[in-house]
Amino acid sequence: FISPDILQVDIISTMKLSLASLALLAASASAFTAVTPAGRVSTSLNILAGTQSATERVANVMAARPEENEAIDALVKKNFPGAISNKAMETKIASILEAKGFTPANTLLCTSLCCDELARNLEDDLNKVYGHNFNLGGLSGFPFAGNTGFGAMSAHVPDDGFCLLVHGPHVGISKDGVIGKVERSGIALVDNCCGSAIAASNYLKGITDGGAKITTKLQQFSDFQQGAVQELILPHGKRLNDADNRMKELPYALYDSQDILVRDIINGGKGGIKQGLALLSGIQINTGPDTLDYFHPLRFDYYDADGNVVESMIDELSS
Repeated sequence: FISPDILQVDIISTMKLSLASLALLAASASAFTAVTPAGRVSTSLNILAGTQSATERVANVMAARPEENEAIDALVKKNFPGAISNKAMETKIASILEAKGFTPANTLLCTSLCCDELARNLEDDLNKVYGHNFNLGGLSGFPFAGNTGFGAMSAHVPDDGFCLLVHGPHVGISKDGVIGKVERSGIALVDNCCGSAIAASNYLKGITDGGAKITTKLQQFSDFQQGAVQELILPHGKRLNDADNRMKELPYALYDSQDILVRDIINGGKGGIKQGLALLSGIQINTGPDTLDYFHPLRFDYYDADGNVVESMIDELSS
């Protein structure tokens, strides 16, 4: 026997639930209704059209850059043999890729660089040549967007177009030659660079030196990326301990881990490559606000439409 009062309550509760469900379905349906966002007329990528070539665009960008400072140039190249100024490198990149059919109108720029604003210097220059970039990177330059990000990026490449993928960690060098430090605009303190890399190095040193503390917080979502950087640097403990200059060796250790990850991601998503992909990777070297940044290129590969590496262009870039 069910009391009429109880039955009435059940019926009312069921009706409320049904009405709530209908409201939720209506709201869900409206979420898929095409709505033009206020203030936006297009969601298209900023692939740069026009008649100017990449080399012409680079020349315009570089006209606003300072000339190479002889003292800084010598300092950087002494500590990082093989490094070249961004100014020289960007000019060569545009020329080399232009010969392969890369243009501002058919090329999507993709980057995996650190979150630090200093890592934007190279990226911003390339934006002015090839348009807005698709970002794969996070702390220290690791490709945290992974396979999903690469797949989405590949779908955005123009039909019969190309991708230029640039990645690598970064390191600062002060005007006094201190590696891992750099002057920043508007800040009196000569600051750490890269802060994420140095924090990971200190974490690793605590383990190898036996000073690490036991913690119940093995991983935190609120600092997930830094936790991953610390895990990915673990294989390089002995290498960093044995280095004459830990801060100098640090970006190369990070690069070796990133190089494996990025090439694995490309291999996993190579079916999405359109006409071709150029992979430029190495170490970004940041200097003070009034001098040029540098880059030590360690890989400059060309992938064909089938996702095979068919050419290394590193010698052309380094010559």
